[in-house]
Amino acid sequence: MRRSTHLALGTIAALCTGGVAVPATAAWEPVRPVEFIVPAGTGGGADQMARTIQGIVTKHSLMKQPLVVINKSGGAGGEGFLDVKGSGGNPHKIIITLSNLFTTPLATGIPFSWKDLTPVAMLALDEFVLWVNADKPYKTAKEYIDAVKAAPAGSIKMGGTGSKQEDQIITVAVEKAVGTKFTYIPYKGGGEVAVQLVGNHVDSTVNNPIEAVAQWRGGKLRPLCVFDAKPMAYDEPIADGKAWKDVPTCKSAGLDMEYLMLRGIFMAPRATKDQVEYYVELFKKIRATPEWQDFMKSGAFNTTFLTGAEYAKWVEAEDKRHQALMKEAGFLAPSN
Repeated sequence: MRRSTHLALGTIAALCTGGVAVPATAAWEPVRPVEFIVPAGTGGGADQMARTIQGIVTKHSLMKQPLVVINKSGGAGGEGFLDVKGSGGNPHKIIITLSNLFTTPLATGIPFSWKDLTPVAMLALDEFVLWVNADKPYKTAKEYIDAVKAAPAGSIKMGGTGSKQEDQIITVAVEKAVGTKFTYIPYKGGGEVAVQLVGNHVDSTVNNPIEAVAQWRGGKLRPLCVFDAKPMAYDEPIADGKAWKDVPTCKSAGLDMEYLMLRGIFMAPRATKDQVEYYVELFKKIRATPEWQDFMKSGAFNTTFLTGAEYAKWVEAEDKRHQALMKEAGFLAPSN
């Protein structure tokens, strides 16, 4: 027995001396299904992105455990944020965020801040486009703005996702630029917003590209301008020979404003470095797939990717910017 023990120890020593690594403890990975929380309704941009990610993970076997998408849209997404906030130490729950990461606590006063979560990665930035029904006579943003100025205040209906969130923030900014008032009509998600515009239940929307591209392709909706400093880069024709790059900036039509929305991932509080790194690496693999690249193209996304301290710094700056925007619009809850 003693000789066998000496032989075993000698073998390990020889392996180490010879430069052969002895296997270390494996890095963290999920051991049960991962809940992927969407703090918004079905059919909207965040929901579409989450389900695209779920499909990619399944198709390419990027996780040993299932990724389960769960919509928790109650309270303008507050239901989802509070769920993840209350799941401290649970690495089997992640959340995809949009600008309601900032707007919901500011507007409602719920006890939540992005600092209650663990930042993982910015996946992309989502554009906002001014849309009208294709049957309307407006071919340009200027024609639409002129019509809005000529109409009685409140007679033009603007549809958007939620109240006191990004769509209504942009609507208020347009009101100030044009010098009039819309009747703002909130819906549960961007998919519903697009359907309502197709049905002429509202006169215009400020929806994301991915949420209305199918209706544009089908000849039902028309994009007038994008709320960004420069046109979108994608040149593949969508409808009538026009591509996203052909949609002019709203600035060029006299609406001097910009707004892009976060599409990012957070974990519950108290996530470890290994757990965060697992998801960072997972999303790097997802971003490398052709399906993700096609999704980015179809939704005309800004493909900026950030992690770590750089991502946290960006989120902190956006939080402060939204506080200023919400205050200017009069959307802050009394507690804020």
